[in-house]
Amino acid sequence: MANTLLTPDVIAKKALANLYEKLCMVPLVYTDVSQEWSSQKIGSTVTIRQPTTFTAQDFDRQSPGITIQNATETGIPVTLDTHKDVSFQITAEDLTLELEDFSTQFLMPAAEAIAQAVDRSIIAQAKADFVQVAGESTDVGYEWNKPEVLIEADRQLNIKNVPASERSAVIGPSTRAPWLNTEMLKHADKSGTTDALRRGSLGRDIFGFETFMTQNIVQPAGSPAVGQPTTEVGLAFHKTAVAFASATLALPTDNTWATVVSYKGLSLRLVKQYDMQQKAEIMSLDTLYGTKTLDADRGVLLRGNLQA
Repeated sequence: MANTLLTPDVIAKKALANLYEKLCMVPLVYTDVSQEWSSQKIGSTVTIRQPTTFTAQDFDRQSPGITIQNATETGIPVTLDTHKDVSFQITAEDLTLELEDFSTQFLMPAAEAIAQAVDRSIIAQAKADFVQVAGESTDVGYEWNKPEVLIEADRQLNIKNVPASERSAVIGPSTRAPWLNTEMLKHADKSGTTDALRRGSLGRDIFGFETFMTQNIVQPAGSPAVGQPTTEVGLAFHKTAVAFASATLALPTDNTWATVVSYKGLSLRLVKQYDMQQKAEIMSLDTLYGTKTLDADRGVLLRGNLQA
């Protein structure tokens, strides 16, 4: 008997949950997009709130007393220029699956593909704009293949007066391997719990950074050119260095089996349509988003090793 739970809302929420679980970068960057601000769209641009900053002023009771600072939040335009889609064909038999089976066979692979694209976009944005570098041969004692390189990244961020909280580091697999071979990270009690390590986190507080590994740091095959070496460059940054914004896509006017779901700044649209030519259902998951560097001084490139 067909599973009546496979409604668009149920499937979309499950797909979004799968997607968010597989993301590395979105939870680490600035995504504070409220309904009020996200509705301020001009063409393909959305306005997001920029974090408010204040300066501690000297107080003089006689003159002038307190100094009133402007607490008005400012808006930053983010161009929504990336539209990622995963569409696949399903049969009537496929739709009789239980929700968990349907998720395993279809939603999880689709979510993983979109998650990879989103993470790579954020990483590319950061790599394009961050100019501070740690881990090069000139950084004696802070080479890329040691977690101590984060000491140098910490130093550079501190010089720029970057807040010590909400700092993250993201490295690739060829950097993770030598890091895990250090005494600091060989033992779970020095890098967080073993549960954290299993989830891909190398440690919650490695020299002030919550540190993760993602394969999306590495350039996809064929980029920039097949056979040309590339460098695995990691990132150490504050949450407000880069912003991510995702728009709520409009639903087709002639399709009732469709929905849009949002969670923590990420929106996902699900549409299903019958293909008469193939006599099968076509299910489509897509998202529209954009990235922008808010403050390049709040990020450091971790210069990694050469990849063949």
